[in-house]
Amino acid sequence: MLNRLLHFYWRFARAVTMGVRAAVLDSSGRVLLVRQGYAKGWHLPGGGVEPGESLLEALARELEEEGNVTLAGAPILHGIFHNRSASRRDHVALYVVREFKWGGEPAPNWEIRESKFFPLDGLPEGTTGGTRRRLDEIARGADPAPIW
Repeated sequence: MLNRLLHFYWRFARAVTMGVRAAVLDSSGRVLLVRQGYAKGWHLPGGGVEPGESLLEALARELEEEGNVTLAGAPILHGIFHNRSASRRDHVALYVVREFKWGGEPAPNWEIRESKFFPLDGLPEGTTGGTRRRLDEIARGADPAPIW
């Protein structure tokens, strides 16, 4: 009984949040970025992992919702990062996606204002620092840094 109570306490007192993001790269070397309605700047598509959902299930769901992207092959895990800007307990798993089907730019909605492909050497103004750092790591084949 005490073990169950301690587990319950630690679950809420020390909860960790987990998210997923994707560097969706097309055959021309362009990357998919999204501009959200609730946060400034251009970001890699992604979001939170829901209870009972695996990382890959969350990734597939978020890509469909935010970018009209369907996975057509196995994504590659680039790294897991501590996202201090979100909270002290937030972590993000970043995948590189090269095999996918794109259904075109989705219609804007309250969550995602725009979803577009950009060349890696021509990222739009307002692309977030974390997004730029991860894309630079991927482009150079560099080891990922631990902080988003």
